[in-house]
Amino acid sequence: MKVTIYHNPACGTSRNVLAMIRNAGIEPDVIEYLEHPPSREQLESMIAAAGITVRAALREKGTPYADLHLEDESLTDEQLRDAMMAHPILINRPFVLTPIGTRLCRPSETVLDILPSKQLGEFAKEDGEKVVDAAGNRVR
Repeated sequence: MKVTIYHNPACGTSRNVLAMIRNAGIEPDVIEYLEHPPSREQLESMIAAAGITVRAALREKGTPYADLHLEDESLTDEQLRDAMMAHPILINRPFVLTPIGTRLCRPSETVLDILPSKQLGEFAKEDGEKVVDAAGNRVR
């Protein structure tokens, strides 16, 4: 059962998603995408499989989004992908790929919808928010 996470260890959401994957007893392939960005084809495939737009896959905070004027609605998907390829920090995270599906896991508990295994026990996010109870059931 292969699970892959495009991960940024500096991101709390990404760390929470990785921890929930591991709480399901799965050791995923962890790709630190800032060091090893996806190819254009992989990026296009992830966005399509997640059922989101290219614009929805863009990260604004802590990126050159404003400097590159990516808020311009006249930019094409191709131009937005070009920006993401040139500046991988613009790729929102974390993307998770499992046999069940692909998602941009924001909020982090979105990952629970595509994990092939149930949570093995209680889980709380780094901020203390309880996501899974002691029986492994989603709280909200």
